[in-house]
Amino acid sequence: MALIEFTKRGIYCKQGDFYIDPWWPVDYAVTTHGHSDHVRFGNKYYLCHTLTKPIIQRRISEDLNVETLEYGESITRNGVNISFFPAGHIIGSAQVRLAYKGEICVISGDYKIEDDGITTPFEPVKCHSFVSESTFGLPVYKWQKQEVVFNGIQNWVNDNISQQRTSVLIAYSLGKAQRLIKNLAGNVPIYVHNSIANLNEVIVNAGVNLPETIRIIPETTKEALQKGIVIVPPAMRDSRWIKNLAHPVTGICSGWMQVRAHRRWQSADAGFALSDHADWTGLMEAITATGAEKVYVTHGFTAAFSRFLNEKGIEASEVLTKFGQEDDEENKVDLAGQNESKLP
Repeated sequence: MALIEFTKRGIYCKQGDFYIDPWWPVDYAVTTHGHSDHVRFGNKYYLCHTLTKPIIQRRISEDLNVETLEYGESITRNGVNISFFPAGHIIGSAQVRLAYKGEICVISGDYKIEDDGITTPFEPVKCHSFVSESTFGLPVYKWQKQEVVFNGIQNWVNDNISQQRTSVLIAYSLGKAQRLIKNLAGNVPIYVHNSIANLNEVIVNAGVNLPETIRIIPETTKEALQKGIVIVPPAMRDSRWIKNLAHPVTGICSGWMQVRAHRRWQSADAGFALSDHADWTGLMEAITATGAEKVYVTHGFTAAFSRFLNEKGIEASEVLTKFGQEDDEENKVDLAGQNESKLP
């Protein structure tokens, strides 16, 4: 009997009677990480990594019934052993390892293999079957080393300040924003949107070290912002608030910026190919390292990537899911349904 099946509610383990990242409310949800396309409101019980608990409680409700595991720890539910291993995607992100009667299945959630210095690095897990995302599952998506990307962003900021322009970086509030803060801190003040400040507070309280930032409040002056770095979520991209800043220039931080057509579509002043997902090479390295006999491809370029794997002799099939290319979509909202576009 296969350990998992793909249903209209999401990935289901029948023997254990639980779902992994369900799309609709269920009794027991195993959660890979805190992004809104992987954890939803309304589940009776949640199981997640220790660092994910305060994040989803902040974004959904403090009253959630949440059980946690550290990486490498496990619990058994109806005979199915469930354990978490680092996914490297964002803080608290986890791959889910299921073991039952000698069969091992790993559900990756979202992942990247480059160590970003703030997230526990990705760890490949040997298994018989592997469910892999493919958000950037095309050969054109190959990332530069992150230090090169951050050097480019810092040079862009320095140039803007010298020309009295306001540097506005567009980045998702959970994951990308914290990487920017960690790697750009030190030279000029960093001002952050309220949604980012709230998550930073939760993350720091959970024991993660982050450089200090300044929450944007109504009293924050345009002159102050012009001398620093402003980080806001994607929903703010075309806001009047940005347009009213002193000579604003916007830089979008997303893997989609690898392709120039996407940069024109986003109508940004600059684009930086910074992603919390594995690129083409990373996906191949991760899948090969698992030694999986069967790969299920989800989230992204599923048809093209599964076809490529089959051509390489790795048995793979495409799995259609409710969510697709979800890296930093501009219309994301927080999990309680509150749009991130409003500033205090």
